[in-house]
Amino acid sequence: MKMKYFMKNKTLLLIFSSFLILCACTTSPTGRRQLKLYPADQMNEMGIQAFDSMKDEQKVSTAKVENKFVQCVAGLVAQQVPDSVYSGKWEVVVFDDEQVNAFALPGGKIGVYTGLLNVTENQHQLAAVIGHEVGHVIAGHSNERMSNSTLIGIGMEATDQLLKANKVAYNAGIMAALGFGTQVGIQLPFSRTHESEADIIGLDLMAKAGFDPEQSVNLWQNMEKASYGQRQPELLSTHPSPQSRIKDLQQHMSQAKALQSSSQQHPNCTKG
Repeated sequence: MKMKYFMKNKTLLLIFSSFLILCACTTSPTGRRQLKLYPADQMNEMGIQAFDSMKDEQKVSTAKVENKFVQCVAGLVAQQVPDSVYSGKWEVVVFDDEQVNAFALPGGKIGVYTGLLNVTENQHQLAAVIGHEVGHVIAGHSNERMSNSTLIGIGMEATDQLLKANKVAYNAGIMAALGFGTQVGIQLPFSRTHESEADIIGLDLMAKAGFDPEQSVNLWQNMEKASYGQRQPELLSTHPSPQSRIKDLQQHMSQAKALQSSSQQHPNCTKG
């Protein structure tokens, strides 16, 4: 009886999953097929709520020079975002924290940590980072990740029910192992794909804004130095290695240089 009940529910899950996939398949800016289950308005709302929470929980920098510099660079990059992605004014916040990082969220939000300013040597390198982060938003990567996790959750639930129906011993241990296998086999490489795609989208964004795209290569050379060689193998990392990123950026550089040449922007953002 349990097995019959499970098979019925498994069939419904498969039908539901297939329906979602058929209805939510889209194409990324680089031509890659992707799955987005969530409406843009919902993603924007979640991005805004998350950003507001971060401003409440983390220290916001009040340094005028740092804020002016970041606002200048981020503002020019954000101007290149299609209205179909976000048509409002982007909110840019500098967080007083030594981590070398930045992020962008749906709903027109950009966060930059002060630690990043110690690694980026000039406006062009900061534009490369911000362009990359905004590239995630343009490509809808957060939506895609959530959608992917939703389908993985459906599959995990079905497998768990099958194990229970057949009274398999050490069910929890098997599920934990399956979760790890799923993470390494699907979720981490999936994230590396996103990172590589955001690099290319960001390269074009910074070039359209008038920044020097070749400085993106210098940026990742600086990033590698800042890590002091302490990186886990790329196979188990959600980010490509600096060497892989540099290779991909160089392959796309001629197109980016052409975009910079045709840009009407001449950035002059200084750290002070």
